[in-house]
Amino acid sequence: MHGYGAWQHRARAAQTALYARAIVLRDSGGRELVFCCLDLGYVTHAMRAESCTRIAKAVGPDFDEERFVLTCTHTHSGPGGCAHEALYNVVTPGFRPDHLEAVVTAIADAVLTAREHTAPVEIGLSCGSFEADVPVAWNRSLRAYNRNPEVEPRSVGETHLALDREMAVLGLYRGGRPQALISLFGVHATCLGNSLDRHDGDNKGYAATFAEEHLRSDGATDPVAIFAQATAGDVSPHYHGPGDIARRRRLRGEKEYAYARRNGELQCELALACLGKPQRMVLSGGLDGVLSYVDLTHQRADPRFADGEAEAHTSDACHGVAFFAGTPVDGPGMPAAVVGIAARAARLVKTLRLRRRGTPEHAYYQDLYASQGPKDILLEASRKRILGQELARFLLPGFVDPLVAELKRQAGIGAIRKSALVPTVLPLQVVRIGQLAIACCPGEFTTVAGQRLAQAIASETDDPSIGRLLVCTYCNDYMGYVTTREEYQEQAYEGGHTIFGQWTLAAFQTCFARLSRELLKPEPDRDHDRTTRPPAPPAEELALRSDLPVPKR
Repeated sequence: MHGYGAWQHRARAAQTALYARAIVLRDSGGRELVFCCLDLGYVTHAMRAESCTRIAKAVGPDFDEERFVLTCTHTHSGPGGCAHEALYNVVTPGFRPDHLEAVVTAIADAVLTAREHTAPVEIGLSCGSFEADVPVAWNRSLRAYNRNPEVEPRSVGETHLALDREMAVLGLYRGGRPQALISLFGVHATCLGNSLDRHDGDNKGYAATFAEEHLRSDGATDPVAIFAQATAGDVSPHYHGPGDIARRRRLRGEKEYAYARRNGELQCELALACLGKPQRMVLSGGLDGVLSYVDLTHQRADPRFADGEAEAHTSDACHGVAFFAGTPVDGPGMPAAVVGIAARAARLVKTLRLRRRGTPEHAYYQDLYASQGPKDILLEASRKRILGQELARFLLPGFVDPLVAELKRQAGIGAIRKSALVPTVLPLQVVRIGQLAIACCPGEFTTVAGQRLAQAIASETDDPSIGRLLVCTYCNDYMGYVTTREEYQEQAYEGGHTIFGQWTLAAFQTCFARLSRELLKPEPDRDHDRTTRPPAPPAEELALRSDLPVPKR
């Protein structure tokens, strides 16, 4: 399964079905906007590209991929192996064409079925907040969160307040009755841990099922309830505070499924309450969208978003030791002793590299470490090196970490010589539903990172016709996390998985601000890049890492 990066986390049955849920909107001018959400841990370019091809073949010119949003619930209890890039597939191990085919078929079927059932609706946006005593979400990286100057610092007993507790709900009504909804609230779908062996939709999946059952009982025909993610990067569904690890350890087996159901019920209850509010923003007008792929490596950030730094930029993708250490409550990684050794080794590699002045690569590493800042770099994903050594030659024994062993195995058979380990050319998208704009972001944005992104876009779209801007994450592809620069300095798990360095958020703000300006122009006047796409992996290498046997450990 994909999500925890845990070698033993394999599915042998299904606790709940996994779905692709789709809502298709069509305006009076015939323009369509498609919103599709998967009960999966991630969206990959392979999923999106193949889905676009199939839908366009069936629909024809009415389908425009700039108005196609593909997102996911981020359940960690769904199938993996659906990416052409190598790193996030190593637990499967390798690329699983059968998994990808099943996902793409579900996406296309859901979208095409939704198109056949369109009928007039009223669309309204309403919001509600979880009361402080509702046990639905906690910030899992409090020290990093408290580094942000704009937040009210929280104590270890207030992690439930160190996040955005508001849920936005887009409701579709017919004859005054709700027929469908899209909920945006950020909380990880990790109620279920990595010791379970069944596919499950986790909290978001349960919330959708409960909401659909309620809508159906209330007279809706074929209701669809989508519970997508807002800024969930540092938000856990598990209690974080004194005694949190011991408390999590007591939650095992069937208790975890019950916990996921209860968390889903809480999200469902708030969403239905929002649907029933008589006061809501009624959305009217047309549908629109812009989509552009941007290479996030070596992307220069606008000083406005980089604390005035004129030379702020991203770098080649690198994963820190903190990434491999995992998160103590949601998903522990390498043992603490190994983490300490790896951190010291990473610092030694950095010191030796920066001492070698006059060498051809000295300037490159100066630039890399300036961008990556305090991160102890374990994996250079772009250059395919671990602690400075080529993957296939890395000296760490395979029994220390099975994922490293699998990377070494695939490198040894020549499966990743020219293939990317992670996506670096990423999709940025902004869609519009009347007065509502939604920024659709790849990867996982933390609470404050998402707030700053929304502020950056709002500063570029000072248009009275846009009454509200929302952020939806895990959209269209997946490359890891996005923290604020201040959070990044903490080098908690989220900072270790912010692969493009400490200016990653500033680069996203810069690129999204530029793209959002295009949305305000008449379509013939837009000049954003619509042709760039991630490079295809070499077919022979993809074949070498497809359907790999699971090694015995």
